[in-house]
Amino acid sequence: MADELSQTEIDAQLDGQAEALASADLGDATSQDLQLYDFRRARHVTRERLRTLEAMYERLTKSLEAWLIGRVRRQVELKLQSVENFTFGEFTASLPTPCASYGFDIVNVPGQKGVIDIGHEFAYFLVDRFFGGSDNPALMRRAMTPIERLAVRMVVERMSGLLAEIWQDFVGLDLAITTFESFPEMVQGVSREDPVLVAKIQVKSGAITSLLVICLPISVLDKFFSSMDSKRVKEMTGSDEERRRTRELAEDSLRATNVEIIARMPAFNVTMRQLLNLPIGSVIPTGIPTDTPLELHLGDGKRYSAAAGRIGKKLAVRLLDDPEAPGTR
Repeated sequence: MADELSQTEIDAQLDGQAEALASADLGDATSQDLQLYDFRRARHVTRERLRTLEAMYERLTKSLEAWLIGRVRRQVELKLQSVENFTFGEFTASLPTPCASYGFDIVNVPGQKGVIDIGHEFAYFLVDRFFGGSDNPALMRRAMTPIERLAVRMVVERMSGLLAEIWQDFVGLDLAITTFESFPEMVQGVSREDPVLVAKIQVKSGAITSLLVICLPISVLDKFFSSMDSKRVKEMTGSDEERRRTRELAEDSLRATNVEIIARMPAFNVTMRQLLNLPIGSVIPTGIPTDTPLELHLGDGKRYSAAAGRIGKKLAVRLLDDPEAPGTR
């Protein structure tokens, strides 16, 4: 039998093994890229979740773009730039001075607040369009007046409604606009160290370029981030009869969904001089033949051609395109 080791010899053996393990670990670490990790801001947004978030905010962006074009009567292009998580302090530090930040309360989650920054340049573009200004609005380097804030608030309330809509499948949000701030350090929300989800949307219209920013506290969205079942479409279970009933309910719900449809005449040109000289009750000659098909728009663009008509006392259109034809969207 081998001789027993003394405590000193045991300590020496353990020290030697620890040094060998440390040198081995160091060698492995130097051969790999080291990444810093901030434990105060955990990585809440996985790659799979990020794809879902981008799809949600893309839907908000397209809906807001279509709504804005109808309000400002001018081409406006919105593009989702990013969806990221920051701390609230980092978010406020990224805002320009002056800013145009509207704070909102999340009514169904007491004590939680969010922020929509409309963008200083875009805010004055809206003010100019709403009050009948020129096509080249002057960008003031000052805070907005109370009247200007009220005019722009209409757009912010539309954004808050769309924000609640895209989140309704995951988290119920009841949002109420409550405050306005022109200076980033005065913007109120959650604690500066709390994580927030920030979506940035780029706005372009002519020479105007601006940035819309939507900030939501991640604590309100825990149900979305903590859910392990990320599949939105699941395999149907149960008996054949149960699956048939489930399918019928889904089809009935889908058929009952309201879809906004717009029928438009083809575009035609009128000079500004002609418009200015039109008296009340004038009829504008378009030069378009009466049998010209209308353009039927669904969502973000033209889908069909249609003929105008009536059903009883109601206006109606008849589709001229075959939905099943190749190339039809």
